[in-house]
Amino acid sequence: MTSIYEKYRLKQVINASGRMTILGVSTPAESVVDTVKYGLNHYFEIKDLVDKTGTYIADLLNAEDAVVVSCASAGLAQSVAAVIVKDDDWLLENLHAAPLAVPHDIVLPKGHNVNFGAPVGTMVTMGGGRLVEAGYANECSPQQLAAAITPQTAAILYIKSHHCVQKSHLSVEQAAGVARKHGVPLIVDAAAEEDLQCYYRVGADLVIYSGAKAIEGPTSGLVVGKQQYIDWVKRQSAGIGRAMKVGKEGILGLTQAIENYLTQEKVTGAQMVEKMTPFIDNLNTLNGISARVVWDAAGRDIARTEIHFDEAMIGRTTAELVQALKNGEIAIYFRGYKANEGLVEVDVRSVSPEQLNTIYICIKALLSGEKTA
Repeated sequence: MTSIYEKYRLKQVINASGRMTILGVSTPAESVVDTVKYGLNHYFEIKDLVDKTGTYIADLLNAEDAVVVSCASAGLAQSVAAVIVKDDDWLLENLHAAPLAVPHDIVLPKGHNVNFGAPVGTMVTMGGGRLVEAGYANECSPQQLAAAITPQTAAILYIKSHHCVQKSHLSVEQAAGVARKHGVPLIVDAAAEEDLQCYYRVGADLVIYSGAKAIEGPTSGLVVGKQQYIDWVKRQSAGIGRAMKVGKEGILGLTQAIENYLTQEKVTGAQMVEKMTPFIDNLNTLNGISARVVWDAAGRDIARTEIHFDEAMIGRTTAELVQALKNGEIAIYFRGYKANEGLVEVDVRSVSPEQLNTIYICIKALLSGEKTA
């Protein structure tokens, strides 16, 4: 049988950038694939499916309730709409057009107003919210967060991500304390985070995860939280959520993936280091390159290979090298957030030892001007 790559003339990809949306995020386990297939081939009362899988997931996570959505971004937009619309039936259907007289400001630390592939503010606006920044790009204390709250505040939003400024910013637990003191809910966007319980446990009212990143489910998202707030999120299926509905197969597939995630042994950072050590040793034999182990900036137990290109010695910029490797016969993708500093990172979680060797061979050939086989 002709492969999908051949049929559609697609390039093969080595994903050394991690669980990234632009590359299809992750590769679910066989049990998840089988559950998705079952979902595709059977009918359900969708409301019943949404409610009962949500209850099942919530029981697994020791939370009040949960709901599967189409992706983390949809979860953010629907969570914002939920805390604005609440039980208002008229506003549920007219959020897109009505001048809002109800509280609709969404306060977040300035250093969390990031672009994760799309701007955070876009998702907030889709949900009817108005973004209000607290503090500064390089600091946000509990006091600075509190100072941004007014009678028009509908919620506090906290983005837990490596994209965000880490320096001098309050913790989720501190943000929860501010929210409680001022009587507003706390929404935590933890899309790529690995702990599915800690943010809810320290006081967040709604916590949003990507179903396809750490959990390795199908394209989907998860919102975990307090019963009242999850009920309001579910109501958005008759509002803005209709445009971002998740299918039966996604609901079932993510539920199975969560069950797997909670029971299977995790790959540790130490194991990642062991896997990447021969790769680092090979890279360090190349002129103009130095490589080392670095750890995840957001504090997760994830080790990566950092590669430094000596642009003066090589005679090309790091951005040019990164682009050339993307344009090769096999497209190689790195984490390129620091390419302007001459640095890239290799995330080894989705890469086999053989693929790591292919990356080394391609880099070596690129530097020497040779062609890879």
